[in-house]
Amino acid sequence: MSKEFTAQIRRHGDRRHRIAVIDGPNMSNLGARSKKVYGGIGSLDELKAFVAGFGKDLGVDVENFSSNHQGNILEFIHESAVRVDAYIINPAGLTTVGEAVRHALEDTGRPVIEVHFANITAGAGGARGLGGGSIRSSFTHTATGMAMGMRQYSYIAALTAMVLALDDEDFLGANLG
Repeated sequence: MSKEFTAQIRRHGDRRHRIAVIDGPNMSNLGARSKKVYGGIGSLDELKAFVAGFGKDLGVDVENFSSNHQGNILEFIHESAVRVDAYIINPAGLTTVGEAVRHALEDTGRPVIEVHFANITAGAGGARGLGGGSIRSSFTHTATGMAMGMRQYSYIAALTAMVLALDDEDFLGANLG
């Protein structure tokens, strides 16, 4: 991916948040996947660098983790909960069956944004949709938010929203009641 861009986002805080970005099964094969859905990004490492670089520009630390194994993802969530402020997860191959991972994220008490390259709710052949049609995620009902259908830019949208939300003192009703 040779394109670079800059953006200015006005934050309402100066805390250096730590956000964990988790990529699940099949994301390790990113460069070889459908160009219609996944675009021209060449590898998972390229995606990680893209997201971490944007995080640096936002003034936050991004901790990337990926695995094709649900148990490794669970262990990462369990051990990282004490040091991260939030999670962004592309459950990928666990989207419909990752109840243990979803539950572990919920148990952290941290905000979570679910992210997907594709629009997982689009019908077969729909714009940015999956070839086989829509799927129902087991993560959506407990996620704080969701970004999907914009390829790697879904991660940028999720990261931007998460940082701004964490800077907001009233986020999730923290100071409203």
